[in-house]
Amino acid sequence: MSENALTRRGFLATSAGVLSAAALSGYVGFEAWERAYADDADEKNGTVSVVHSLCNGCSNKCGFAGYVVDGRLHKMIGDEAHPTGKGKLCARGYAYANIAYDKDRLTDPLKKNERGEFEAITWEEAFEEIGAQVKDILADKGPSALAIVEDPRPSGDYYSRRFMNALGSANIYTHAAACNLSCRSGAFLAIGANEWSSDIAHSKMTMFIGRSYADGIRPAQITAMQNGFDAGAHIVIVDPRYSNSQRFADEWVPIKPGTDLALVLAMSNVIVSEERYDTAFIEAYGEGFEEYAATVREYTPEWAASKTGIDAVTIRRLALEMADAAPACSIVAGWRGPSGCQYKNSGELGRAVALFNALLGTYGAKGGSKISAKFAAGKLDAGKFPSVPKPEVKQVGADEYPLARTNMGSALAAAKAAHEGKLSGMFFYNCNMVGGYANPAYLSEAVESLPLSVCIDVQMSETAMACQYVLPDTSYLERDEVPAFNGGSTPSVSLRSKVIEVVHPNTKPCDEIFTGLAKACGVGQYFEFTVQELAQAQLASVGVDYEAAKRIGTVGVPQAAPKASAVLTWGTPSGKVMFANQKCVDAGLTAAPSWIEPEVMPYGNELRLIEAKQPIHSHTMTANNEFLMSLTHRYDLTRAWISVKTAESLGVSEGDEIEISNTQHTGRIRAHVTNRIVDSAIYLPSAYGRNVKDQHTADGVGLCPADFVKFQIEPAYGSAMSHEACVTVKKVGA
Repeated sequence: MSENALTRRGFLATSAGVLSAAALSGYVGFEAWERAYADDADEKNGTVSVVHSLCNGCSNKCGFAGYVVDGRLHKMIGDEAHPTGKGKLCARGYAYANIAYDKDRLTDPLKKNERGEFEAITWEEAFEEIGAQVKDILADKGPSALAIVEDPRPSGDYYSRRFMNALGSANIYTHAAACNLSCRSGAFLAIGANEWSSDIAHSKMTMFIGRSYADGIRPAQITAMQNGFDAGAHIVIVDPRYSNSQRFADEWVPIKPGTDLALVLAMSNVIVSEERYDTAFIEAYGEGFEEYAATVREYTPEWAASKTGIDAVTIRRLALEMADAAPACSIVAGWRGPSGCQYKNSGELGRAVALFNALLGTYGAKGGSKISAKFAAGKLDAGKFPSVPKPEVKQVGADEYPLARTNMGSALAAAKAAHEGKLSGMFFYNCNMVGGYANPAYLSEAVESLPLSVCIDVQMSETAMACQYVLPDTSYLERDEVPAFNGGSTPSVSLRSKVIEVVHPNTKPCDEIFTGLAKACGVGQYFEFTVQELAQAQLASVGVDYEAAKRIGTVGVPQAAPKASAVLTWGTPSGKVMFANQKCVDAGLTAAPSWIEPEVMPYGNELRLIEAKQPIHSHTMTANNEFLMSLTHRYDLTRAWISVKTAESLGVSEGDEIEISNTQHTGRIRAHVTNRIVDSAIYLPSAYGRNVKDQHTADGVGLCPADFVKFQIEPAYGSAMSHEACVTVKKVGA
């Protein structure tokens, strides 16, 4: 039994099956959670049904079987067939199920009155008023004046895009600008794919830069990481923090935040200078290698040592160890973590990492880098599901941030346009742009300045508070959705099915909300179908029966598997790995990745402020969950991390209250003094510091890292620069 096993067992039927206490000294193994939920005793005296569905606790959407007893969710068991869960669920997955019964649920459509207070209105009023304003905007300003920001979930993503395109607008943005836009856009420029994954279970060496599987949990990835480590893989974590993933790794390389690009350029220098690259791979698939090689020759390990705080000997050793392990090796790029993303140079880091893996010929190799094949629904009956005309206008931000992937877009560019009066209406679905992206004060002003603003969500949020209309979504447990198509070597489809009946009768599922909005806006002809009809048609297009999918949750589609080929293909314009890219030159960068200084660096006694996930929270989305927050309070997880050396210089001891300050914000929090962080940084978890009075569990708990960040957008790529902030720290009362 794990030393971190839960201390209390049981599934609380009255709270949708979420634990009240757990031992969380760092990472909690999945087996511990499963043991806590293994008791079936309460099922004996009730009517039990089993429904297969998808979790909504984060973007992984892991499959589960929900055991419903007398109409209430009693237990959740992970579905073995689901590709990201592989039969496991995490703390967030179990706890977030309580959202259906949460006391802070939105229950009625709301409209802000002249006093700035929300009042309940009917759905008919909401649709009619919003529709009338949309029509006025279209007539006066055109479709480019309308935008939506959404956090992709199966139905939400489909309906929001269809809705905006039906209005003629290309302004569709995901949460990626606050998460992985830089990483994915940089990768796409290099290899024509948004991302890759490490075949870590079979690798000889894998390096993680700013990515922690054990903090941003995808169960299948953690299992693969554990398997690789147990099999003897050399796993290296490059991070300013000693993260929870370190339990699956054998080396921690502490790095100054914002300097990951310097490390990768120097490692590339070693591979090129010592001619340890895969010549055959580059000759077969590469383009622009000579220009790339000339560029990286400038960045020696000695040069990088002064930037990164990692000595030149270590940099050279890591590069040569990767070469020795090739092609069964790879670097895994970071998402929203303390390194890897949200700096001025993060897009170029994503490109540099993708090209480093190409240098060693890791793509497609066992133990190397895996580019997942995409899988999507086939053509549908055009009579029943008519195609929406392609917008004739550009996405706002496309010219200013040309390297951003258009299917993600820069939500920050949209916010800037709203702040400058260039947008007239914005919709928000299942996302908290104001509270969770960068500089809530600026973003709140941007939304409040809009003539029309609509938020669709299950709870009040900072974004909802800034909007004029708030429309209550059902929880994910209360609705059917369109299928999620899972790509890769073994394609499958997963279905989110309705687990329980609607708890609050005046809430609506997102498909009905967007359909109602579309009809009110005059484009209802594109929504003359139910979500069940759409799901059935999409599944049928790939040869899957709808009722069968409902019965088992995830269905394999082997006929859609990519055909084996000895020749790799690349989704770039040239069909090659682009070691040098003219598009980057056109955007004001260099053809091959080169060093870009972070926007700010600590000066004098300043510390770099970094943020990252905790394994029990999905940023702001789960902060108001009373069961997860009980763990936060029990283990004092809001604390700011500072190093022992830094604490000594400040006269700070473990648990002391400290004041963190810069020109943007000042806040107080308890200190956690540790050797698990570099001396030049201070860490705050990303979930806390909520400022929503209707979130009775989360309001006022901890500090919000975004409060300390200026509103800044990464040049060319369009991401939030949410780690470009330095602060001073002092002991309260000193």
